[in-house]
Amino acid sequence: MRWQTGRRSSNIDDRRGRRITRRGGAVESACGLAGAATGPFYCPRDHKVYIDLSFYRDLKERFRAPGDFAQAYVIAHEIGHHVQNLLGILGEVHASQRRVGKTEANALSVRAELQADCLAGVWAHHADRVRNILEEGDVEEGLNAAAAIGDDRIQKQSQGYVVPDAFTHGSSDQRMRWFRRGLQEGNINQCDTFRAASL
Repeated sequence: MRWQTGRRSSNIDDRRGRRITRRGGAVESACGLAGAATGPFYCPRDHKVYIDLSFYRDLKERFRAPGDFAQAYVIAHEIGHHVQNLLGILGEVHASQRRVGKTEANALSVRAELQADCLAGVWAHHADRVRNILEEGDVEEGLNAAAAIGDDRIQKQSQGYVVPDAFTHGSSDQRMRWFRRGLQEGNINQCDTFRAASL
C-alpha cells in the first residue's frame, strides 16, 4: 500500500468536506442501506461519516466505555477513514480485497482499521497541542473505547470464543497500541500498518 504523506505538501484535496451525519435507525447512504445495528461508519462514495447516536449508549452500557473522549475517539476513527480515502488507501484496500480470499481480505481490513485508530490518535495529539483539549482521564477513555470494541472482546462477548481469522478491526490490544502510537507520535507517517511487520 502506498503511504507517502505527512507533509503539508501532500496535496490532499479536502474541499468536499468532512460531513458527519447523525442518524437514528436505518439510513440510506451512497454505500447502501445501513441498519440500526451497523454502528458508526464512513462511506467513501459520499465522503460522509454516519453516526447512530444510540451507539454511544451501547458504548457506555454494553461495552463499558463511557465518556466524551470515548465518543470523540469513535468520530476521529471514522474521520481517519476519510483521510485514508483522500490518500487513495481505501481504494487500494478494496481493490486488493476483491483479488484475495476471505481470510486475506479480513487481514487487509484489520490493517486499514488499525491505521484509522492511529490516525485518530494523531488527531488527538494535534488537537491537544493546538487547543489543549485533553483533560485528566481522556486518554484512558479513548484507550478503553479502543479496547472495548476490539474484535476479540466482541467475539468473546457475542459467541463465547475468539476466531482471529474472522477479525475485521483488530484485537483490543492492537487497537489500543495503534491509537496510542498516533497519540504519542503525532505523525501520520508512523501509522503505516501496511508495512508493519507486527500489528
